[in-house]
Amino acid sequence: MWNVPRSDPEELWRPTAGPAGLAARAATLKRLRDFFAARQVLEVETPLLSPGAVPDESIEPVGCAGWYLSTSPETAMKRLLAAGSGPIYQIAKAFRAGEAGQRHNPEFTMLEWYRPGWSWRELMTESAQLLQAVLGAMPVQEWTFAAAMRRFAGVDPFSDPEEALIRALPFPPPERLDRLGLLDLLLTERVEPAFQEAGGLVFLTRFPAERAAMAEIDPTPPATALRFELYVRGMELINGYQELTDGHEQATRLHQANRKRATLNLPSLPVDAHFLAALRSGLPRTAGAALGVDRLVMLALGTDRIADVLAFPTDRA
Repeated sequence: MWNVPRSDPEELWRPTAGPAGLAARAATLKRLRDFFAARQVLEVETPLLSPGAVPDESIEPVGCAGWYLSTSPETAMKRLLAAGSGPIYQIAKAFRAGEAGQRHNPEFTMLEWYRPGWSWRELMTESAQLLQAVLGAMPVQEWTFAAAMRRFAGVDPFSDPEEALIRALPFPPPERLDRLGLLDLLLTERVEPAFQEAGGLVFLTRFPAERAAMAEIDPTPPATALRFELYVRGMELINGYQELTDGHEQATRLHQANRKRATLNLPSLPVDAHFLAALRSGLPRTAGAALGVDRLVMLALGTDRIADVLAFPTDRA
């Protein structure tokens, strides 16, 4: 990157990504588009503004003149799927308030793609192929959530009491964390660092059912979400689902998410009525995934700072 003194306000007009970062981004975007063009997956565009938002305790949308900036193109793309679009992908800007740091920027770029008629296992295979097309050939391994927690944190996430989860953490957790919050913290503090040492592509599968969000659930005890996360060097790149197609169940989950937000003193968010209507009209069996493009460019460039692959991070916008 260009050597710019960050403390000098007269220099804040300059980009943080140097020529190599800009070139890596352009090359990565081309490889992504070439990958899907070769597979006859249609590129689409959907609005960035919406009157509704997807309630989530860990994601805060950005308001804009009575609307919400998109935190993900997911709901609009599912409306296209319900209307018969066939396989589609989108490379889009997304916005999440408060997400800033070495690997985060409140405005970032997402790739989402959906495969009607596919299973989540088929999408796992394609996800590995996609990353290898951009980053080169790498070995692939898979861990279930339970196996990874037992191996790297020394706990059973489905049966051990909360006291055991707390003891497995390297520091005392915030008092407000519930069981799921403790598992999230163990994932960050114990499991992901182990994945960083593993090398190659690492799939994490079979999350607790409470972390299904918009994914189908396998009710076989212990119930698990039919979803995966894909890591490279300990950094989560892809989140994939066997998509929930039941509109009534999805509405129930969204309202439950709003109730959870209320317990955390977070404002309730309006649910996207058009999205729920599309599900009720009939969403085909579909597997879908989201990929953090900026993080992928970071890996392609060999940097651990998102600022190195963004022309202008939010603090320079």
